[in-house]
Amino acid sequence: MTIDQLRDALLLATLPNVTFDGWSLQALRDGADQAGLDSTAALRAFPGGVADAVAHFSAWTDAETLARLDAQPLDALKVREKIALAVRTHFEVLEPHREAKRRQLSYLAMPQNVGLGLKLLYATVDSLWFAAGDTATDYNHYTKRALLAAVVSSATFYWLDDQSDDHAETWAFVDRRLADVMSVGKATASLGKLGALLSHLPSPVRFARQIRQRSGSAGIDATTLNRTEAV
Repeated sequence: MTIDQLRDALLLATLPNVTFDGWSLQALRDGADQAGLDSTAALRAFPGGVADAVAHFSAWTDAETLARLDAQPLDALKVREKIALAVRTHFEVLEPHREAKRRQLSYLAMPQNVGLGLKLLYATVDSLWFAAGDTATDYNHYTKRALLAAVVSSATFYWLDDQSDDHAETWAFVDRRLADVMSVGKATASLGKLGALLSHLPSPVRFARQIRQRSGSAGIDATTLNRTEAV
């Protein structure tokens, strides 16, 4: 088993435990036991402890999303349609693990983890643009990702609370937000309108505060969330 295979196996075995134990060492240890791995598996797979496991959950989601999109006829779609499909696929990959995603947001909302959360969000939107065939290397490369980060972050909260059939309300929400940011992108094609763009970019501080507020209202056990000592 390669290190990547070990990480994937341990992650998938751990995800059901996260619902009860949060992103914690106990969840990882139980995951290793349930996957038939030895007691050192968690240390070998995630030497950085819980933070490494949380980061791998995000990386695994991105990889699974790209794999599913590779099987889609994206060449026949417009850019906005590609991005909408990519965002929807992202949430479809997460669907069996909604509670683990909720707990991940709670973990990343802690002050010491905000930087990691923003890094993972950027990696996700970068992979989604990559799947859509984006090849921009100028300032558009970053503005596109900042705008999509605003869509994905807000859509995540919407999706977590969405009880509509087949998440129809979430997909409608994503379509509306993408329409908004696409119009902003066109309006800021010239540097003279850059100020208008900045008003639409996600604020890291506001995003982290929103996660903490939502996490608190969901009644997450802070004791469980703080079990982040090294493996």
